Amino acid sequence: MLPRRADYQVDRKSLTADVVAGVTVAVVALPLAIGFGITTGMSAAAGLTTAIIAGFLAAIFGGSNYQVSGPTGAMTVVLIPIIHQYGIVAIPFLGVLAGLIVIAMALLRLGSIINRVPWAVVEGFTVGIACVIALQQLPLAFGIAKAKGDRSLVVAWGTVRNALNAGLHWQTIFIVILTLVVKFGYPKLSHLFHFRVHIPASFVAIIVSLLVVKIFSLSTKTIGDIPRSVGSWRGADISFNDITHLLWPAFLIALLCAIESLLSARVADGLVHVPKEKHYSPNRELLGQGLGTAIASLFGGMPATGAIARTSVNVRAGAKTRLAAVIHSFVLLFIALVAAPWVSQIPAAAIAGVLLGTSYRILNPTSLKESLRTTKSEATVLLVTAIATVAIDLIWGIGIGICLYFFLKKMQRR
Repeated sequence: MLPRRADYQVDRKSLTADVVAGVTVAVVALPLAIGFGITTGMSAAAGLTTAIIAGFLAAIFGGSNYQVSGPTGAMTVVLIPIIHQYGIVAIPFLGVLAGLIVIAMALLRLGSIINRVPWAVVEGFTVGIACVIALQQLPLAFGIAKAKGDRSLVVAWGTVRNALNAGLHWQTIFIVILTLVVKFGYPKLSHLFHFRVHIPASFVAIIVSLLVVKIFSLSTKTIGDIPRSVGSWRGADISFNDITHLLWPAFLIALLCAIESLLSARVADGLVHVPKEKHYSPNRELLGQGLGTAIASLFGGMPATGAIARTSVNVRAGAKTRLAAVIHSFVLLFIALVAAPWVSQIPAAAIAGVLLGTSYRILNPTSLKESLRTTKSEATVLLVTAIATVAIDLIWGIGIGICLYFFLKKMQRR
């Protein structure tokens, strides 16, 4: 359950690979952390603080060699209605409560339960997350305030309607389109001209969009000022008088933290084809995520989870050990302390474009088509899980998917 010396037995070759992967993931994680921080209604600084503190602690104490943790779209979906109801001031207490619940799950050895979740439910859950992340970007993409409501579909529909009534802001929409074109076009260009230095497409897309806005003096919103410091003590906001009505939201946050983190670690092992004896430790992973969520929330961040998108980037960038995730946190820290004035000038529309592109990558249409060509029962479970995730929420989506899976299995046996 605790860090071991064997976790960091690296040679020069694996160290080089971890450094490259860590820097790459940090560049990708930067706009995502900022975007999710803004989307929740907190701040860009809150997202960055979460990525640094939770990312570091989960890498040190977690049970996966490839997991990268921080703010995620899935957690954002849960946090938005909670913040809407209880306010940002409730986040420190909620984070500590949720973190303690996740740590309790680890001590009770509940982590192995995740291995029993059917793969069709995992696929549907992933598709649902991708759709929700995309819907959440509509306010930034149209350059207007988000509509009222707690459900993603309701807010998205209201946002589109408000944007049409107010008149479309074409300069903002142009930046979103430009960001998407660069994000998906740059890798092909890099391959065509055999660029020797690998630069993440998300980073290139943001830089190009920023330059276009500055050169042509376009009128678009920026992400706002980012304090040149990381974390500020929020323990004074904790009031134990709130525990009765915050206990259930904290349990939902803890449940999502556990489920998404373990699913992400499970997916990472599958991408690397890790032998069974070297699979991630689910209970240790819960311990790391619980510590990360609790401490990040106390220092101005928010609850975090293992991030499927960033973890997959880490694997594809060639990470060999958990050191890559540690390096990712230090690179983000350097950006926050040194490069904050430049980062604050990034157009909010560019963040929306990056997250829309990320949601498409997570969706992975090719893989989705293959999954839907399997048995009718598994395809049904996948679709129902995805729809429930988008229409209701993530916890209900997973619950409905699991119940439907076992119901269909039972019907097939008759």
